[in-house]
Amino acid sequence: MIKALVSVLLVLAAVSSAFGKYMPKTGKRIPQTLSRGWGDQLVWAQTYEEGLYWSRSRNKPLLVIFHLEDCPHSQALKKVFSDDNQIQKTLDDDFIVLNLVYETTDKHLSPDGQYVPRIIFVDPSMTVRADITGRYANRMYAYEPSDIRLLISNMQKAKKLLKSEL
Repeated sequence: MIKALVSVLLVLAAVSSAFGKYMPKTGKRIPQTLSRGWGDQLVWAQTYEEGLYWSRSRNKPLLVIFHLEDCPHSQALKKVFSDDNQIQKTLDDDFIVLNLVYETTDKHLSPDGQYVPRIIFVDPSMTVRADITGRYANRMYAYEPSDIRLLISNMQKAKKLLKSEL
């Protein structure tokens, strides 16, 4: 009897957690290796060049995440980032997204050095938004799990800057 009750509770917990996750407008989750765990339901650009093209053609800002798979700081940020429904919905609706585990040759994407994790915003005119930064002076584009509200605020700022420039 107790085993049956525990089984039912586990099933209910699994089902309820599935309903709490943000689902994209298409209504289905698309398994992708490009997400690398940062948001499996999002459509991710494959390369920086593709991200710039999509950003320009769809008139949406590009959010670029630099990270490493074996970096504990990247892993901690990824967990909070992928679990936050507001971030996932905003990215799905208003951004082109790209995550990179390697550095690009574009030096504009590392204005204050090459470190991970770092998040850079690029507008559709292909201008890196150096004015949208995190809270650290020595790593201006770094975010920690505790900085998730600042990241959301910076995402809103990137959207407003795009609208004001139209």
